[in-house]
Amino acid sequence: MQPITHVVAGTDFSAEADLAVNRAALISKALGAKLHLIHVVHPLDLYAGSELSFSFQTHYQQAQQEIVKTQIDTLAFQLREQFNIAVEAATRIGRAHTEISQYADQVNAGLVVTGAQGEHSLLEKLLGSTTSRLMTVSKCSILIVKNKDATTPPYRHVIAAVNFSAGAEKVPALTRTIAPDAQIEGLLIFDTNQEAHMYKAGMNEALLQQYRTQALADADSRLSAIFNEQTLGTKVSRTILSGYPSQSICNHAKTQRADLITIGKNEKSGIENWLLGSVSKGVAYSATCDVLLTN
Repeated sequence: MQPITHVVAGTDFSAEADLAVNRAALISKALGAKLHLIHVVHPLDLYAGSELSFSFQTHYQQAQQEIVKTQIDTLAFQLREQFNIAVEAATRIGRAHTEISQYADQVNAGLVVTGAQGEHSLLEKLLGSTTSRLMTVSKCSILIVKNKDATTPPYRHVIAAVNFSAGAEKVPALTRTIAPDAQIEGLLIFDTNQEAHMYKAGMNEALLQQYRTQALADADSRLSAIFNEQTLGTKVSRTILSGYPSQSICNHAKTQRADLITIGKNEKSGIENWLLGSVSKGVAYSATCDVLLTN
């Protein structure tokens, strides 16, 4: 895994965004990375019922950008003083998820940090939040900050969920990078949907049991190879559970009082992902702790 040298944090100056910015600053300091703050001004033509002239819209947006520039420059100065890190501030006009994603690409960011909630409007309620849309378009990993503790404590217990899809090996390495002192629990959910389909197809219980035993043994061997002490240190364990993946991951994290879940971002694509929703999306929406989505 390439070192993370640039971290991007989107802010709308809400309480949720402040928590995300503080977490991004702590991560940047720990990694020796440069922190980039970005605020995106929404064009008036994105709002339903906007019938103002183009010239007035342009004037309004430029005025808003100037106001925001003062706010974000002040925030950047405070973070430099508080955390002793390099901070760059930027403002853009456009759709927040698009502008943040493009900016992250421009600065070669390895991580985007965002709050779980921020500004709310009828448009966002209909189309989904900036964070949910950012999950779809971002080319780098995303940390969604949900913990409400303003002191931003370091991560202590992390659930690193894998399903052996392409890129699963990235999950443990990124987890250790973001949570260097945490206990990492490698988690595999043995999807009960697969067994249900086999049973409906006519497979008898004896064959199902044979399949289950072999599959669990294979899974444990592969988990052991991914979550090993040589690369992750001694604070690592492995767990295999049965159930529906996203629900089981969130329930287990809550039971274990985990403060972070790490999971691969790209499990499904295209129309299947849009209609059904991926496991990572389900976890991002339902988890009560922070969620780190690896690319």
